[in-house]
Amino acid sequence: MINHIVLLKISTEVGHAQIQAVFNALENLVNVIPGLLSFSGGQNNSPEGISRGFTHGFHMVFKDSSARDNYLPHPEHEVVKEMIGKILSDCSEPVLVVDY
Repeated sequence: MINHIVLLKISTEVGHAQIQAVFNALENLVNVIPGLLSFSGGQNNSPEGISRGFTHGFHMVFKDSSARDNYLPHPEHEVVKEMIGKILSDCSEPVLVVDY
């Protein structure tokens, strides 16, 4: 299995409905992308104070690296990436991705 972790810095000007639409679209990818087994995500609520400006995150589990690799260029993933791009902060590094 491949775990795909994505952290986002979402602009403070973006409303809850727009953020929820992005997370709904991400969750729907489980029904569209072969080998994408699960999705979870939401707003950061850690009390530790070390989020470095990341406001939201999500986690996806893929069957294997091949499923993850097929997801990356998938047309439905491209649509969601565009949605995400519209809500990100304009800072220099608004996204962090780690796979393991």
